[in-house]
Amino acid sequence: MSAQSHDQELAVILISGGMDSLVTAAYALQSYRGAFLHIDYGQRTAGQEKSCFTALVAHYKPEFHQIFELPWLGNIGGSALTDHTISVPQTLTTSTHIPVTYVPFRNSIMLSTAVAWAEVIGASVIFYGAVEADSAGYPDCRQKYVAAFNQLITVGTARVSIEIQAPLITMSKKEIVLLGAKLQVPFELTWSCYTQAKRACGLCESCRLRLEAFSRAGLPDPLPYQTRP
Repeated sequence: MSAQSHDQELAVILISGGMDSLVTAAYALQSYRGAFLHIDYGQRTAGQEKSCFTALVAHYKPEFHQIFELPWLGNIGGSALTDHTISVPQTLTTSTHIPVTYVPFRNSIMLSTAVAWAEVIGASVIFYGAVEADSAGYPDCRQKYVAAFNQLITVGTARVSIEIQAPLITMSKKEIVLLGAKLQVPFELTWSCYTQAKRACGLCESCRLRLEAFSRAGLPDPLPYQTRP
């Protein structure tokens, strides 16, 4: 961890508890003071993700940290991550169709929350760990989406100097693991599984992408898994 100066600008960093948001946070903290933000929206693994967020706050000691509860987003349903009647796929998505793990308008709601908080605490940047390589079907993980949201901020806020950045958006999962290793991030404090709350399943798409990334990077994944395909 690098020491932060009060001369640095403040950045809100969305922390899901996953490895992408962790690497994003470590990247951002090289240049900004941190305000960690976690949103509980009624997802299947909310308890585990919240525990990861708490552990990452203890590790990095950001200047601000906040958890917002948005249970109504989970109540809307429509996603395998929030609706237990929809099965979580155990294969990698290969089509360009929107996957069942897409949570309707989730990133827009989270980023709107982050923008509102940024206005109040005086943050100039919002970082989130979008990765376009995750799936071609996620409309809110693309560069044109980030550009459009930044345009919305300029016309819809009192402080027009807030900017959203997604530094990992064009990177592969392997590159993200290697960057995280370079930044000495605590991957053991993260959670990626879509289905379990204690031990990662190893079979859902998120687990498979993570395991494949570590394998291609030639590094061990510190998380325990029920199955390693």
